[in-house]
Amino acid sequence: MGASTAAPAVEQVDTSYLQTLLGYNARRAALSIIGVFLERLAVYGLKPVDFSVMSVIHHNPGVTSRQLCASLNILPPNLVGLIQSLESRGLIERKPHPTDGRAVGLHPTPKGVSLMQQAEATAYELEIDASSKLTPKQRQTLVSLLQKIYL
Repeated sequence: MGASTAAPAVEQVDTSYLQTLLGYNARRAALSIIGVFLERLAVYGLKPVDFSVMSVIHHNPGVTSRQLCASLNILPPNLVGLIQSLESRGLIERKPHPTDGRAVGLHPTPKGVSLMQQAEATAYELEIDASSKLTPKQRQTLVSLLQKIYL
């Protein structure tokens, strides 16, 4: 066998193609925010999905599980354990639905309301920090543009 020549070493990684992709950029931005979210909201015992569910319940007392699943794109089997966990922590309670005898409304408890007031303030602060390179108008535009993709 003849002498093999070494492949050239990569001095600088080229990600220019990836940087043209919406999904790649959205995922990178989400990962940077979620990392900070996990750190700062750990004190409340809330993961991103717990936070989302609690926020919807907090702002929509009496929301049903079906409505939660539809609004957050969560599969019903995945929501069952989450609701049980939030209920066992004393953050939410189930009450009969006022017009549908088969449905149950989910309501925040006073403890849940207090927790979400603090957690939402923390989430707002962390998003401001995580997007500090954007002006308030740019931040608002980015949120609006991202919502056009999934709403």
